[in-house]
Amino acid sequence: MRTNDAPREPVAASDAAIALMQSHLGILLRQYYSEAAAPEPGSRLGDVLARLTRALDAAQAGREVPAGFKDELLGAVPRLRRYAQSLTRHGADADDLVQHTLLKAWEHRRQFVAGTSLPAWLFAILRNGFFNGRRKHRLEVPDPDGAHAAALASAAEQEHKATLRDLQGALDRLEPAQREALVLVAVEGLSYEAAADLIGCPAGTVKSRVSRARDRLALDLKHEFGDA
Repeated sequence: MRTNDAPREPVAASDAAIALMQSHLGILLRQYYSEAAAPEPGSRLGDVLARLTRALDAAQAGREVPAGFKDELLGAVPRLRRYAQSLTRHGADADDLVQHTLLKAWEHRRQFVAGTSLPAWLFAILRNGFFNGRRKHRLEVPDPDGAHAAALASAAEQEHKATLRDLQGALDRLEPAQREALVLVAVEGLSYEAAADLIGCPAGTVKSRVSRARDRLALDLKHEFGDA
């Protein structure tokens, strides 16, 4: 009997199982948020984009905005929608947040500094809009019936539906700060430094949040791949 051994922390999953889950996590996250690629024609956000496109055409013709501003701004919409969905966890609220972001960007277009990162500028507008809106209107809405999860899962291939549903639940169980950092780094491809500038914290904090989020998701989803 090994009565003198120091107590050990329980092992939730083998290192091999976690490593395997980690290797699939980026792919799963991108699949999960893939439905945010483009708004449907005729949707409210789609109508805003159509009007914004015409306004940007006129602004570029009049040299009110830097060359390429229109294409880069419109090209950032899928990334904005993914980020908004990670914050709100609700499709309609996410699109409202993106719409707010685009209108703010248009209103303050002359404040954008040519040569700097337009996506980073847009992310900052979106993030500020989310937290200001949440304080005022509690923008973040729960999804108790799983309707949003089902809509996202239905867009994936049949064999991945169960995994994506599990991922929805695992993402919801993450702390909001961890989920935000994970999406910015693992889905949107921001560096730790760029994500830290956006969030307003040290890069080491972002790295820690991402690491903890990955570990938590790996533990929650390891059953999809089996214990090693």
